[in-house]
Amino acid sequence: MIRAVIFDVGETITRDDRYWASWADWLDIPRHTLSALVGAVVAEGRDNADALRLVRPGIDVGAEYRAREAAGRGEHLDESDLYDDVRPALAELQRLGARVVIAGNQTARAGELLRALDLPADLVVTSGEWGVAKPQAEFFQRAVEAAETAPSEALYVGDHPANDVMPAAAAGLRTAHLRRGPWGHLWADDPNVVATADWRIDSLMELTALVGR
Repeated sequence: MIRAVIFDVGETITRDDRYWASWADWLDIPRHTLSALVGAVVAEGRDNADALRLVRPGIDVGAEYRAREAAGRGEHLDESDLYDDVRPALAELQRLGARVVIAGNQTARAGELLRALDLPADLVVTSGEWGVAKPQAEFFQRAVEAAETAPSEALYVGDHPANDVMPAAAAGLRTAHLRRGPWGHLWADDPNVVATADWRIDSLMELTALVGR
């Protein structure tokens, strides 16, 4: 029985359009260039931030992030960054009695911005706030604690095989791979994803049929 649903953030709850566009603007390169490079590193199974390192070899991503914040050009999230199915799906899951947790690899600032959106969730937390990130096992241990149920009764939902599906399954959680965003589409039919994910979905609304099963 699924008693808790835990959500990844980027390209699961939020669109990454603004995130990468703002980085392109900060680095003064065409948005399409950075977008294409993100796609290239995704296809190679590399970290998304490697796209920044390709356009600025030797870049200190953390230092540039802090410089952006200091210049007033840092992270921003509003309603337009949410996928259309987020609010209705989360609200319905809560109505059905599931505990809803949002926990992904994001900064502490992103956690503040997400909570300011007043989403229908019992808890919103990020790796930056926990001090541990996916795919580390400790992240998923924390996620299970946040779910307040047994691992086998908690479902982790995300688009990224290596950060979401595989480590969540290894931690004993049920998993749903979401065909959304570059990672979600590119790896949707990967044999390892097909074999590991308990469910493969195209919309968060599909999760409502799983609660209580």
